[in-house]
Amino acid sequence: MLQFAANLSWMYAELPFDDRFEAAARDGFTAVEILSPYAWPATELAARLKAHGLSLVLLNAPPGGSDAAGIDSAWASGQKGTACLPGREAEFRAGFAVALQYAQALSCPRIHVMAGVVPGGVDRETVQPTYIANLGHAAAQAAGAGVEILIEPINTRDIPRFFLNRQDHAHEIIREVGAANLKVQMDLYHCQVVEGDVAMKLRKYIPTGHVGHIQVAGSPGRNEPDVGELNYSYLFSVLEELNYTGWIGGEYKPLRGDQAGATSAGLGWLKSR
Repeated sequence: MLQFAANLSWMYAELPFDDRFEAAARDGFTAVEILSPYAWPATELAARLKAHGLSLVLLNAPPGGSDAAGIDSAWASGQKGTACLPGREAEFRAGFAVALQYAQALSCPRIHVMAGVVPGGVDRETVQPTYIANLGHAAAQAAGAGVEILIEPINTRDIPRFFLNRQDHAHEIIREVGAANLKVQMDLYHCQVVEGDVAMKLRKYIPTGHVGHIQVAGSPGRNEPDVGELNYSYLFSVLEELNYTGWIGGEYKPLRGDQAGATSAGLGWLKSR
């Protein structure tokens, strides 16, 4: 049976953040993702999760900075990670240490490390050694805590010059780093935008055991999974056929925007499962 998690940074955006936990639980979710939890004390988040019977199954490492103010500033300025950026290794390690502290405090088993944007005039080959080294450090630090590190191919329409875009490249990185707790976060929306042929990508990569998490959204608008060109009913059946046992996160913008009850009203895709 497939397991679904609500991404509280994208879903239930019509509600104040503190109210999204209750709303997700009311809609039947038992697990959630949070893009950036660092604006709230971990103890406060832990209490909200416990109060509503929710598990946190994924959080992101900071896009930059290493304290709440610095991380917030990095998001506001559009930073998308520092893992591939030469000269910012100390910042990456400090930020990752904060992420690992939150993961342990919140019993979260996965941290997504965003690769970052390749600087203008620089090619991917030049920055890849920095990316490899930073991922090796993060995986080693997380291994002792029983935490997985995830890397996610993201399309360059949404984030121009993002370092990691394709599934095959992500799996090459996994092999090069060689850490058992480093896996791919396979977002089917990004996969469709960049590569298409999503069902065959699932059939190729799920059996490797190197896909640690899946996220879904409709394409091309990144709305509910049942809006757009992807046939998620079929893709979910493929995942069942492949005996995928990980979580599937809903990381999408509800089509009804900030209307009251917008997210709940768009959960037909989930209720039909």
